[in-house]
Amino acid sequence: MALNSINTNSGAMIALQNLNSTNMETAAVQQRISTGQKVGSAKDNGAIWATAKNQSAQASSLNSVKDSLQRGQSTIDVALAAGDTITDLLGKMKEKALAASDTSLNTASFNALKADFESLRDQVTKAASNAKFNGVSIADGKTTKLTFLANNDGSGFTVNAQTLTLAGIGLTASSTFTTAAAAKTMITTVNTALQTAANKLASLGTNSTGLDTHLTFVGKLQDSLDAGVGNLVDADLAKESAKLQSLQTKQQLGIQALSIANSSSSSILSLFR
Repeated sequence: MALNSINTNSGAMIALQNLNSTNMETAAVQQRISTGQKVGSAKDNGAIWATAKNQSAQASSLNSVKDSLQRGQSTIDVALAAGDTITDLLGKMKEKALAASDTSLNTASFNALKADFESLRDQVTKAASNAKFNGVSIADGKTTKLTFLANNDGSGFTVNAQTLTLAGIGLTASSTFTTAAAAKTMITTVNTALQTAANKLASLGTNSTGLDTHLTFVGKLQDSLDAGVGNLVDADLAKESAKLQSLQTKQQLGIQALSIANSSSSSILSLFR
């Protein structure tokens, strides 16, 4: 039989312990609901928190990789745009040389075609020299290759430069013709230059596709890392909401139990009536 005492109320102490435990659980659940995380700090779960922080850092660092790859894409896109212009100019140069190879032309017409050819030639130089993105070019012959970030370990994706200047495609700044026979020979030279330019553009296109593919992969990798971190630290809000309701009910019952336990000592007074 339990001891009836007004100094020590064992029932009240047990009820209070249970209520305090419930209150602590309720506070923890409310924190998970408010933050959306089941592991919000190292004291919640040190091992999982450390793993999540490490994976989050890796995911964040991939932003720099994506920025670098996107710069690479833009640099190649500018070179490709210049290359398209250059191949168009070469096509027009071929047209002018072919027209000038006609021996029935008078001098004025021949000179006009020659001037047009030289103007188109000079535009090739301008297109190649202006093919820069952020001050960098892989078409002007001043750079042999560019390396962009490929992963967060510092490894790189290398793009070989493709020189699209006159010298790079087999022409010179003085390439022209002075006779119909020379114009006919120039047709072959321009054809060769056109094929060279096309081959270099094909190489740039392959590099561009490679960058696109790798950029897509990096984006998927970053999404996977973020999802993995979420699996480690994110709270299941539906589960936590149900648990909160259960704890709130338990909390109310605990308050009533404590009230009953505290009132038990007053029953001793009935012994003295």
